[in-house]
Amino acid sequence: MRSSEERVVAVIMVGGPTKGTRFRPLSLNIAKPLFPLAGQPMVHHPISACKAIPNLAHIYLIGFYDEREFALYVSSISNELKVPVRYLKEDKPHGSAGGLYNFRDLIMEDSPSHIFLLNCDVCCTFPLPGMLAAHRRYGGMGTILVIKVSAESANQFGELVADPMTNELLHYTEKPETFVCVKADNQLELSYCDSFSICFLRLCYLHYVPSY
Repeated sequence: MRSSEERVVAVIMVGGPTKGTRFRPLSLNIAKPLFPLAGQPMVHHPISACKAIPNLAHIYLIGFYDEREFALYVSSISNELKVPVRYLKEDKPHGSAGGLYNFRDLIMEDSPSHIFLLNCDVCCTFPLPGMLAAHRRYGGMGTILVIKVSAESANQFGELVADPMTNELLHYTEKPETFVCVKADNQLELSYCDSFSICFLRLCYLHYVPSY
């Protein structure tokens, strides 16, 4: 039986202004996370999926866009979902681990038992409650959602090697030049948070592993 006091926080990385051209010219005057997909801003899909997480206390968006670009949307989605949603602006790009560390005091304000970390441009079914249940069942420090991709396209993703029996992470590398594995990181991560420093170190490890 889980404690009624258990709280979960979701952090969604939204990035910032770049020279990306995928949606141009349609995206010239709008932040990429707010670009409409399937009738809703791109970031709306992971935010809405987070609503299904039991005991969700807060959703944070971390990026380096101007706050004014997100003010109206954040206010609207908070009222719609009845869950506090807040945009946290970085002074410069710090990456996933750096963003979490910079805003660690705010993220840990609700004393969450778990933190979900998502990227705003992930397209999937967002099985977040299932991830939480699996994470509790395995009892590890962190859980990552991955997908299988072809060997030809594997170098476009972060790749990992997992123990075939336990699913324990053995090796991770970001967009390697040589083929490593067909399991690709889908950038949905879940951490157990008995202290923030453990989560931060785990994320640094996942994103920096010397090549074999």
